[in-house]
Amino acid sequence: MRVAEIKRTTAETDIYIKLNLDGTGESDISTKIGFLDHMLVLFAKHGRFDLVVKCDGDIEVDGHHTTEDIGIALGKAFKEALGDKRGITRYGSMILPMDEALILSAVDISGRPYLRYRMRIPAPMVGDFDTELLREFLIAFAFNAGLTLHIRRLDGVNSHHIIEGTFKALARSLKKAVAIDEKAKDEIPSTKGVL
Repeated sequence: MRVAEIKRTTAETDIYIKLNLDGTGESDISTKIGFLDHMLVLFAKHGRFDLVVKCDGDIEVDGHHTTEDIGIALGKAFKEALGDKRGITRYGSMILPMDEALILSAVDISGRPYLRYRMRIPAPMVGDFDTELLREFLIAFAFNAGLTLHIRRLDGVNSHHIIEGTFKALARSLKKAVAIDEKAKDEIPSTKGVL
């Protein structure tokens, strides 16, 4: 089983994450940011990852530290759960419609962290979530997971739909990328022999 547990404590956040890449989409999420909780539940469901996220953060300041630090810890969990990445498909992409929003997500589990983020989110807040923090979450996640990630808004006017579409598209592209290729399950998917 490809499972990881991460505990990360700083002066700003105390985080526990448990991730099973080969799950059924079950989740237990508590970040104290309602909209972020909702997004992580969707992420688990659409990726079919079993995911526990518990965070006690300084949300009396704002949601920045909580959101970014969860991205860091979740990225570390993916990296640990993938191990040497033997047998993975490596690449995954999705163009996902969410009502009027259309989001592209493309992932390469390359070991070379990179985020290309081309989004425009009209509203500064969705519920209790600062929409600027979507980018901070994705940077933290991609760099700590060791993956190349492209996220692009192709269409959309509703900020809730745009962000929800992003989490769903990311989950579904990751689901493809972490899947085991049965024809190459004992191979590292790189001519270098390492990822």
